Amino acid sequence: MNSKNSSRGRQAGRNSNPQEKNQFKKDFRKPKSNKPAQKKTEDTGIRLNKFISNSGICSRREADTYIEHGSVSVNGKLVTEMGYKVQPTDEVRFDGTLISMEQKRYVLLNKPKNYITTMEDDRGRKTVMELVGNATRERIYPVGRLDRNTTGLLLFTNDGELAKKLTHPKHNVRKLYHASLDKKLTVADLEKLRGDVIIEGRKVFIDAVSYVEGEKKTEVGIEIHSGRNRIVRKIFEHYGYHVKKLDRVIFAGLTKKNLPRGRWRELTQQEINTLHML
Repeated sequence: MNSKNSSRGRQAGRNSNPQEKNQFKKDFRKPKSNKPAQKKTEDTGIRLNKFISNSGICSRREADTYIEHGSVSVNGKLVTEMGYKVQPTDEVRFDGTLISMEQKRYVLLNKPKNYITTMEDDRGRKTVMELVGNATRERIYPVGRLDRNTTGLLLFTNDGELAKKLTHPKHNVRKLYHASLDKKLTVADLEKLRGDVIIEGRKVFIDAVSYVEGEKKTEVGIEIHSGRNRIVRKIFEHYGYHVKKLDRVIFAGLTKKNLPRGRWRELTQQEINTLHML
């Protein structure tokens, strides 16, 4: 009798209180952490094409082409994978040269005459790089070109994506020039410039043209967004005029205000933001 009761008691002890049994299991589970889960290492890096663009070499789209063609290695291994992510400790090389992400720099120069828009010149001519040589420790590049005798605004940066945007005609970046002609521009020719102008078999998009207010009829303001070489001079030559002086007074909304000829300044943050919104 006692043994039966004892057996039943043991069995009842095992099954009669499921709440205690569940609580026992709960108490020995691993406690939940309130700390946010760490992201996987591959999610914390920066895309390789952005890394290259940030280094000032080229735009992201161009970087994709270089990656695909085997120009980039990470930690000694060739990388051709689109979307590959670079970690802070990685060593990235472009055509064998070690590169790093630089701080973006934006420098505006009021270019004088007799300087060519190139990084260096094998003929010993003066280049615009001599004028901005002490502007920044980062290597900056001119955005677009001004010919040797053209003065005015020239932007320098190591922001490859922005440079690409500012030089592509589809973005309609405003460029306003003050041209001084060898003779008065006739009203008839002024009207022709406001119509369809074909230079070297291709249409030139002239956004606006007019006489400079308060000046002689030899002084003309012309606004274009074409990036073709010496295009403003060619436009006037097409109608029989010689451009004696050419000065770029506005570029992408930037002006020469308080910037003497031959001097440079860094862009303000507001100016940088405006350029990125173009």
